[in-house]
Amino acid sequence: MADINLTQEEADALMEMEKRAVDEQEWLFPSPGDSIAIPLTSVDKRESFVLDVTRAQIRLTKATYQNRARAAIILMRLDLDGPPHRNPDGEEISCPHLHLYREGHADKWAIPAPVDKYTNPSDIFVTFEEFMQHCNITEPPHIQKGLFS
Repeated sequence: MADINLTQEEADALMEMEKRAVDEQEWLFPSPGDSIAIPLTSVDKRESFVLDVTRAQIRLTKATYQNRARAAIILMRLDLDGPPHRNPDGEEISCPHLHLYREGHADKWAIPAPVDKYTNPSDIFVTFEEFMQHCNITEPPHIQKGLFS
């Protein structure tokens, strides 16, 4: 089983690590109510990652993008058009917000989504592409835009 307690240094290194699609598979951006989990790998193939995309069924602009390492460790998660998040210190962060791994707290802390990284959060497909860039996915998977993306 994967060690889910990373040091901040290890987590930062995994976040900064260059990632790429494991194969040439074509993926369809999920329709409302659907999700996909896309396998990724480091350039040297020593680390595996997963890129999750989850869409809400009712609210078309609600989505979650997540980058996991070692199957279970959430390194980064972007929540769009959902409820606010309450950090462990009680501070409330509205959507869109970004969860980053924090040693001792995993993904329990969020910050407002950086406007320099996410230019138009109401466009969920463009925001997904920006999320992949933020995760340092240098050779992204092939993803077809769906009817409701």
